[in-house]
Amino acid sequence: MKLHELKPAEGARKDKTRLGRGTGSGCGKTSGRGHKGQKSRSGGGVRPGFEGGQMPIYRRLPKRGFKNIWRKEYAEVNVATLNIFDDDTTVDAVALVEIGILKNVLDGVRILGDGELTKKLNVKAQGFTKTAIQKIEAVGGTAEVI
Repeated sequence: MKLHELKPAEGARKDKTRLGRGTGSGCGKTSGRGHKGQKSRSGGGVRPGFEGGQMPIYRRLPKRGFKNIWRKEYAEVNVATLNIFDDDTTVDAVALVEIGILKNVLDGVRILGDGELTKKLNVKAQGFTKTAIQKIEAVGGTAEVI
């Protein structure tokens, strides 16, 4: 089989129904919209979640808990992942994004203490766990909160 010989399975592709092209087409005149009413008009219809004036489900259901709008979400990196860097490297958010460990920094970077660190690094982040600080300093590196 070659690339130019590939084609979809029989019946997998279907042409779009052309509306309003005469009665012989099977979808002429009202174009499948029926007669009169809100949904038959151009631009007509109701917004998503509208239940005909009845109290919608998203308002009937009780809301629970507290949503903190000032909550900070940190990008988390384990100590073991930092072994990618060379000795005596300064590791910060920019370096983590450049090397591809993080895609998005969010509200900052937090270093977690999972795994083992073998390289001596100078790590700068918004937060560290106690075990992460211990592991970084155990190999002679520094953990600086920014």
